[in-house]
Amino acid sequence: MAKKQFKSESKRLLDLMINSIYTHKEIFLREIISNASDAIDKLCFISLTDDKVGLDRGDFKIVLKPDKESRTLTITDNGIGMNKDDLENNLGTIASSGSLKFKQSMEEKQDDIDIIGQFGVGFYSAFMVAKKITVNTKKYGEDTAYCWQSSGADGYTISEIEKENAGTEIILEIKDNTDDENYDEFLEQYRIQGLVKKYSDYIRYPIVMDMTKSRVKEETKDSDKPEYEDYTETVTLNSMIPLWQRRKKDVTQEEYDKFYSEKFMAMDKPLKTIVTSVEGVVTYKALLFIPSVAPYDYYTKEYKKGLQLYSSGVLIMDNCEELLPEHFRFVKGIVDSADLSLNISREMLQHDRHLITIAQNIEKKIKNELTSMLQNDRENYEKFFNAFGRQLKYGVVSDYGMHKEELQDLIMFYSSSEKKLVTLSEYVDRMKEDQKFIYFATGENAAAIDTLPQTELIRSKGYEILYCTEEIDEFTLQSLMTYKEKKFCSAMNDDLGIETEENKEDEENKDALLTFVKETLGDKVAEVTASKKLVSHPVCLTAKGGISFEMEKYFNSVQPDANMKAQRVLELNLSHPAVKKMEEFIKSDVDRAKKYAEVLYSQALLIAGLPLENPSEYTDLVCSIM
Repeated sequence: MAKKQFKSESKRLLDLMINSIYTHKEIFLREIISNASDAIDKLCFISLTDDKVGLDRGDFKIVLKPDKESRTLTITDNGIGMNKDDLENNLGTIASSGSLKFKQSMEEKQDDIDIIGQFGVGFYSAFMVAKKITVNTKKYGEDTAYCWQSSGADGYTISEIEKENAGTEIILEIKDNTDDENYDEFLEQYRIQGLVKKYSDYIRYPIVMDMTKSRVKEETKDSDKPEYEDYTETVTLNSMIPLWQRRKKDVTQEEYDKFYSEKFMAMDKPLKTIVTSVEGVVTYKALLFIPSVAPYDYYTKEYKKGLQLYSSGVLIMDNCEELLPEHFRFVKGIVDSADLSLNISREMLQHDRHLITIAQNIEKKIKNELTSMLQNDRENYEKFFNAFGRQLKYGVVSDYGMHKEELQDLIMFYSSSEKKLVTLSEYVDRMKEDQKFIYFATGENAAAIDTLPQTELIRSKGYEILYCTEEIDEFTLQSLMTYKEKKFCSAMNDDLGIETEENKEDEENKDALLTFVKETLGDKVAEVTASKKLVSHPVCLTAKGGISFEMEKYFNSVQPDANMKAQRVLELNLSHPAVKKMEEFIKSDVDRAKKYAEVLYSQALLIAGLPLENPSEYTDLVCSIM
């Protein structure tokens, strides 16, 4: 029997396909099963108008048979089969697809049929694990059966054989183990079962395999020392009907919760289950979950975002990042569409308009569901926000604020007056008539912000303050800039937009005091001013320019060598006894007055949560003026 060469490509192309197109060897089983499913689809479709097929839909199946002794894995289907021409055209020519041609012919007849395999290379992925492949096949409606054999790029043979029924049997002779690869795993029944569950669980025909199991012998059931025996049971490995393909009203929340837990190995119950089905320019179904707690690795580089992507029930990608925007990366779920343009290996997607459209629709759906939860289920929304609110704030800041309009109504901050999380909309709705700004204050926690001197004047006017306790908070508000035409204003700003009674002090004396303190402190401060915001406290620091103190802390924690500093403005409460005492000493004891200025500056640093340059020196300074 003469060996034929592959028609279209050389050994180099086959090597490329085997070693480069597929990233995981285990993918071969998905490809072979998908091809078998395609073959059954074709015969099942013909059976609708041809009584001679003699098979009902329930008769179709795919059979797997591993054999450790002969080191073979056999995949059998009772689909349409192939004749000699099909073998030549489909298996003899790399990247030629019978499935694609069949679908195209059905489209010409305006018959809609869903075929998974639209390329001709999936079959060749089997050479990643097999040193030899035998295909025994007989096409429906024909008398002659054929055997196709190949050991790889050196070519193939085709011969006539005896085969009773239509269908295809593929026998893979599994490679021997090497130091780097364990090929025995593809002969283990539980490994095969796991691969079917992972990639082909929703193939619409039963995938069956005889599995060896163990049970207690009947005669020793009541014994203290029961004996066990092995037995063989034919097991259907796949569930066939995806949960997301069933009507929503036919699925209970308990079923959704169980699916979420098993599919994504989650310990929590989802806060929200989103089921959507879209038909039109692009058709897809999606089953999405909003978790109730953040995974332990959520804010690390190791966390993988993305939705599981299926094409007609076959897993294409485990984490399709393109389907989720970064600010909604916490969503788990599945998207199934037959409209996607898959590339040659089915492992990656071409970036076509269908994928973009699905991603845009999913983003809108998630946004709408979160908005609905915020309005109608506040308790659960706050639970969600405590877990993932930081992610929404990152979304506001990222991409130069591109998504801020979309996300601004979803973010929340702790309120000084409400003592709980509030939205920006709720804050603005409560603003007093004379209030110019949306006020916020930054600090490590709510208790620390409560004691900030800079907030005294704002509180005295009865204005609400938003507490920024996370590193991202101030960046978020700066990115927003305004909300409903109201500007944001930090309590640390020198101008709070609040009218106050000016101290009727001698301008000359005031200027002299401020000049003295500035000369005493030198480059430690950019400016010394008379405060318009302090009420009971003697001193505070505010930042001048674009960098706040919280930003300074953040940047220095991330890049200590940068030594980034906000420009410090020391504000003095001219009516406070300590400041008045310092003013007296300027005339009677200049050295003592300088010590007062140093102490007040150090106290301002402590209040702002900034480190003292020399704590020991500060302690000695305090002791010297006591």
